[in-house]
Amino acid sequence: MNSDPLVIFTPSGKRGHFPVGTPILTAARQLGVDLDSVCGGRGICSKCQITPGYGEFPKHGLTVSADALSEWNAVEQRYDDKRGLTKGRRLGCQATVQGDVVIDVPPESQVHKQVVRKAATARAIKMDPATRLYYLEVEEPDMHEPTGDLERLARALKAQWEIDSLRCDLPILARLQPTLRKGKWKVTVALHKGHNDKENHLLDIWPGLHEGGLFGLAIDLGSTTIAAHLCDLVTGEVRTSSGIMNPQIRFGEDLMSRVSYAMMNPGGDKEMTNAVREAIDTLAADIAKEAGIDPSLIIEAVFVCNPVMHHLLLGLDPVELGQAPFALATSEAVSLDARDLDLSAINPSARLFLLPCIAGHVGADAAAVALSEQPGQSEDLVLVVDVGTNAEILLGDKTRVLACSSPTGPAFEGAQISSGQRAAAGAIERIEIDPDTKEPRFRVIGCNLWSDEDGFARATAQTGITGICGSGIIEAVAEMRIAGLLDASGLIGSAAQTGTLRSVAEGRTNAYLIHDGTADGGPRITVTQGDIRAIQLAKSALYAGARLLMDERGVDHVDRIVLAGAFGAHISTKHAMVLGMIPDAPLDKVTSAGNAAGTGARIALCNIAARSEIETMVRDITKVETAIEPKFQEHFVNASAIPNSADPFPILNSVVTLPDVSFNTGGGEAGGRRRRRRG
Repeated sequence: MNSDPLVIFTPSGKRGHFPVGTPILTAARQLGVDLDSVCGGRGICSKCQITPGYGEFPKHGLTVSADALSEWNAVEQRYDDKRGLTKGRRLGCQATVQGDVVIDVPPESQVHKQVVRKAATARAIKMDPATRLYYLEVEEPDMHEPTGDLERLARALKAQWEIDSLRCDLPILARLQPTLRKGKWKVTVALHKGHNDKENHLLDIWPGLHEGGLFGLAIDLGSTTIAAHLCDLVTGEVRTSSGIMNPQIRFGEDLMSRVSYAMMNPGGDKEMTNAVREAIDTLAADIAKEAGIDPSLIIEAVFVCNPVMHHLLLGLDPVELGQAPFALATSEAVSLDARDLDLSAINPSARLFLLPCIAGHVGADAAAVALSEQPGQSEDLVLVVDVGTNAEILLGDKTRVLACSSPTGPAFEGAQISSGQRAAAGAIERIEIDPDTKEPRFRVIGCNLWSDEDGFARATAQTGITGICGSGIIEAVAEMRIAGLLDASGLIGSAAQTGTLRSVAEGRTNAYLIHDGTADGGPRITVTQGDIRAIQLAKSALYAGARLLMDERGVDHVDRIVLAGAFGAHISTKHAMVLGMIPDAPLDKVTSAGNAAGTGARIALCNIAARSEIETMVRDITKVETAIEPKFQEHFVNASAIPNSADPFPILNSVVTLPDVSFNTGGGEAGGRRRRRRG
């Protein structure tokens, strides 16, 4: 047993044992972790900033002590004095391993920055926002009629816009008089009136006619990624979209790991709350800069998130969500001010709206998907699957809508995969494997050429071929199954069994070599047996959740399937079906809805009536709790086979022939025998 300290990097999940005194940057390089450095480890460039995690990490079976890294040194202090280091950060080239430690690599420290795949989906939305601009001409003060400036502004609103019941908080009241006088009694005000509010809330005021616009953020706060769309509150146009990794990932890749962290580390919930609020602030500032607007013009934000993220964003202890009966502090929609969440990058008076949660494990993100996709309005039975670290699943038609969530984990995001990485330039995102030669060809993000096409090496020279992202690993596993490199149980065959030297031995198991990396100096990219197991666990949870809802409706088939989220937009339906991620269905009845949760957030941001609609809709949805349903485990076990040991998938097998190979006994012909599976 290795006695050297264990170093675990998040979000990649890569890990290894290193001698005491090893710099974190060195450990990262040896493991192929994407950690930047341009100064040769001299502590000058600060590109290698990392965030260590301390305390209990039950998922990893690790307790990280406060002295797991070397003490803060003079080089770090000098850099902090000159340029400043974010609280909790260390320089990877200076901090050395002293004990078992969990290290988070923040997005800005990565060479290959993430590509935001939760882009805004085109959608016609009726504009009726809660926040609007009003131009006013206010009466000047008169000694003979002693009224305050605020009262005369309210009178102008009543006379010119038929608006009454005005509320004004102290920070705006303090700016009222100088603004009125600067504008010579002509001003523009931003008023917010929520769907349940009785008063109009004065959020900001400008002298004269304000023509700088008014903006809102639709934020999809996911377990792994935080995506935001900057929307024009006048036109509804999405000015720009951006995203960052959720920094809470250093406390645990999945939701229950984060709940466990809060349980076992006093104050751990506050750590995670502060981390995610700071990340949202950073994202808001970045998105405003990218759009070229003053961030104070962001005056409203709508959030969608799962229940654990919901509680941690609000500063609520998530511990109750980790144990039956999975009680929420509140399942109702929440409205509050930006200053309540310590958000300072946007207008401090900005109003925030969190969509309602459906149940303890079915959150506001599922509600947003329901608002976007409207399964309750469908004539036929539709299954809506929003895949992420925590999958939201809806099944319904005009008669009834069911919902559940399923803990798929981060494998679909490329995390906990041996060569996995986030979706960034250089990451393999598409792959095909020739069933006869077993040779792969692939495409990487940032290049439209396949690897066997002329010009590919030249086109990818700058980015390199750096790893494989979520869409790539899903296609790789499915292609391996189609090509006979992988049997139905999920075992990778040896070179003798598969007839290709790309099947390479790794200890007692085998791996499939996609890219050697020797010629271009890049990493060796393989799909290992551990990667297959991670994908099996993820896809089994997804399928089992869908089947559980189908059981509840008493059906064996659905009329159509909608894939939502980054997964839905980037994975072919055929590969999803070959893996058995979703129930059997005609491929032309499986469609993509893009980032449906983000679309739902945009609808709620731009249309106030949608907020009442989703509250009503949520009350009518039947919640199914996967954690306490006995059938879930049965479906999960059956789904561990590829595609499934109980469901014959007759529709899939009418279009795809899966080889009948078995690598469990060590026998079998090279390449295996092929037969059409019968349902």
